[in-house]
Amino acid sequence: MKSQPPEPGPDPAAPDTAAGGTGTRVTPPPLRALAGPVRGRLAIAVGLQAVAALAGVVPFIAVSRIAERLTGESPADGDALWPLVVLACSSGLVALVCGTAAGALAHIADNDLQLTLRRRLARHIGRLPLGRLTDRGTGEVKQAVQEDVSALHTLFAHTLLDVVAVLTAPVLALAYLLTVDWPLALVSVVPLLLGVFLFSRAMTGAAAQMAEFGAAVGRISVAAVEFASGIAVFKSFGRGHRAHERFVRATEGFAGFFSGWVRSTLVSSTAAILVVAPAVVLLLLSALGALFVTRDWMTGAELVPFLLLGPAVAAPMGVVGPRIQQIRAGQAAAVRITELLHAPTLPEPTDPAVPDGHHISMRGVSFTYDGRTDVLSGVDLDLAPGTVTALVGPSGSGKSTLASLLPRFHDVTAGTVTLGGVDLRDIPATELYRRVGFVLQDVRLLRASVADNIRLGRPDATDEEVERCARAARVHERITELPDGYATELGRTVTLSGGEAQRLSIARALLADAPVLVLDEATAYADPHSEALIQDALSALAAGRTLLVIAHRLSTVRSADRIVVLEDGRVTEQGGHDDLLAARGRYAALWEAQHTAGPFESDGTPHHRPATTGTGRAADDIREGSAR
Repeated sequence: MKSQPPEPGPDPAAPDTAAGGTGTRVTPPPLRALAGPVRGRLAIAVGLQAVAALAGVVPFIAVSRIAERLTGESPADGDALWPLVVLACSSGLVALVCGTAAGALAHIADNDLQLTLRRRLARHIGRLPLGRLTDRGTGEVKQAVQEDVSALHTLFAHTLLDVVAVLTAPVLALAYLLTVDWPLALVSVVPLLLGVFLFSRAMTGAAAQMAEFGAAVGRISVAAVEFASGIAVFKSFGRGHRAHERFVRATEGFAGFFSGWVRSTLVSSTAAILVVAPAVVLLLLSALGALFVTRDWMTGAELVPFLLLGPAVAAPMGVVGPRIQQIRAGQAAAVRITELLHAPTLPEPTDPAVPDGHHISMRGVSFTYDGRTDVLSGVDLDLAPGTVTALVGPSGSGKSTLASLLPRFHDVTAGTVTLGGVDLRDIPATELYRRVGFVLQDVRLLRASVADNIRLGRPDATDEEVERCARAARVHERITELPDGYATELGRTVTLSGGEAQRLSIARALLADAPVLVLDEATAYADPHSEALIQDALSALAAGRTLLVIAHRLSTVRSADRIVVLEDGRVTEQGGHDDLLAARGRYAALWEAQHTAGPFESDGTPHHRPATTGTGRAADDIREGSAR
């Protein structure tokens, strides 16, 4: 029985029919859904912050009442003022305690939420098809796990409380001013209303702009990861100046977008900030207040609370811009995190089976990325145990896609791929990767010790086994030159060159000891010295194993047991090197195209035939092992 694909994740914006009822309930927005585990604590923090904001206004009210009693027709004595002094001091203390408690509780809740989200993301990413990660790069994962979770930290631990404070305090302040002199209190609202109008103009189209902002940041993240991981290869060929071009384009694109956005909103946003600035509001209230006092519409003591609290009424508009941007950034981050958490995972088998042997069979295999255009179509192929099968063909013919099906980076759209008579979809992932290994051009090393990087496939391997595999991979001597040998942590003060990293990955594959191996041309970007060492390591790795090789240089697969030619996702030729040359088909044309630089024999091969290297020597090793 084939494994069933998982139920698709809920669409955050889609209505959901309640079970057992006739109505519908709307799935909560991503931001609210992600905050669910800590919503109660955040609500308490919001309540404490509201109390702190209200208590923070009380001292100003108390001071204005003291001024009124001191300047009245019958000035109050000291005993009558002490209650107001005590009220001011105690309210200030309450504001301090509640504000501190709110901030601490919000940060603790946010810390737990970050831990929960990163664990969920790690678990889910570990179950995604590997092809999704290799196709889209690691920038998407990096942004979700790092930048997006950090954006939620800013929102929940800081912005949320700031918004509560700037919205709560002005309400109490305005309520009190209305009891003192309602005409001047209404005047104090004018800057706020004008600021709202100007800011709404500045924020026109902000939702689309914030979406583009997030996308631009994501492009920078992807380009930065590619820049960091690919710099060694570019420098090996003396093209280091080109390694950063995509990163520069991404940053320049972001700068251009952001500059245009700022220019389009500069006048309105600046005016919105100026009209609610405390100095402007204070100047307005002072001028009108003086007019009111001179005309006996109010007393000087009644003007005091307006000078103290008036600027606070318009205060929200002074900080609303950055807070709205932080809220929108948090919402966009929540959407991206939710989309990644809802990405379809690799289906696990409902009836797991264990392969009987290592024979690989592909029957009627078709595959499409977008559901419309077939990248592979009707592929039939057999890989017998202990043989080397090479995939060749022009760029875009489907070689990498076909090879990626074997380690189940993707599942076939149609047809079957079996290992030992069992469909790959019925083999548990842990069992599959014990039997199928892969060595790719793009090597990924962990920020861990050299030994732990080699032990990735077998964490329980002994130090002797690790060293043996490193020697076979021709990387032992380089490791011993590192500051702490096999205990040296990679990625901090020590990094390996591209060829060294490739040999380390080969040592990792040797230790894992998978009987089936998918090999991308590991020497494609290596310098000559590294290429020779990698080829020796590959010969050790290939002995006695079943190999599926993606070949870019045909000279490296001349000795393969079978060469399969792919064109437009279909197998057009297959056979041995000499047979395919004799057929004068597509393979012969590719061979001739790669060898037109030198003189040729009458059969189309060069006078000085290149030595069998890489996977070619691997094929010879396998045959020798079989003969023995």
